[in-house]
Amino acid sequence: MKNCLRFSNVVEEKIYIGEIPAIIFRPAETRNLYPTVIFYHGWSSSKENQRFRAFILSALGYQVVIPDAINHGERNPIDYQRIENMEKYFWNTIFNNIDESENIIEELVKKYNTDPNRIGVAGNSMGGFTAAGIFTHNPKLKALVVFNGSCGWENSNRLFKESLGITMSRGLKEIEYRVRKLDPMNNLEILKNRPILMLHGDKDSMVSIESQRKFYRNIKPLYKDKNRIELIKYLNLNHFVTTNMMEECAIWFHMYL
Repeated sequence: MKNCLRFSNVVEEKIYIGEIPAIIFRPAETRNLYPTVIFYHGWSSSKENQRFRAFILSALGYQVVIPDAINHGERNPIDYQRIENMEKYFWNTIFNNIDESENIIEELVKKYNTDPNRIGVAGNSMGGFTAAGIFTHNPKLKALVVFNGSCGWENSNRLFKESLGITMSRGLKEIEYRVRKLDPMNNLEILKNRPILMLHGDKDSMVSIESQRKFYRNIKPLYKDKNRIELIKYLNLNHFVTTNMMEECAIWFHMYL
């Protein structure tokens, strides 16, 4: 099942990658292979809510794919305001995104003219957590952009539990084991020298910038080229993606993808 819209310079198409609903944007000018960005949405969001951001990148020459995460969009959405759902589904949604990413990449290369040597990943909020995890554990990916997310999962999880009043449970212990294992902060050696851009408001009340600051302090000394790792802080900005952030994202992918 496919629905296709064509603008003057961008084609938008609804696709299914296996059973995963997604939207794909690509330049209207046909190419043999496209540099491609996989863009992940945040908690309580959906692929449709990221369309304009994907459109911007596609208008600049990139193919952009936005999949729906489980428990979101077309994939059985839940009540996101309930703390027990946050505890039960937040990290498992991220883990599932990571588990699905290899199949998404394989399908993009096989069916959608994706250049296998020019794939980047980006995401906002929970999608930023996701993008960081996928990038960490797939060394073939060329560049990462994280909007208002976290590359320091254990630290962010601690802050979430404190702010939401979540207490330890058996299920949470199992989740925390996988958080610790996959945490980009705990895998710095496989990240060093790879292009990572973090964009974050310093007044973010939903995902604290402190985890990004800690990650940046720990990983920057490992880089030979310091320009390939950057944290840009936006003064007095809460949990939003701004035009300036999108501009920085576009510049980053232009340099490294």
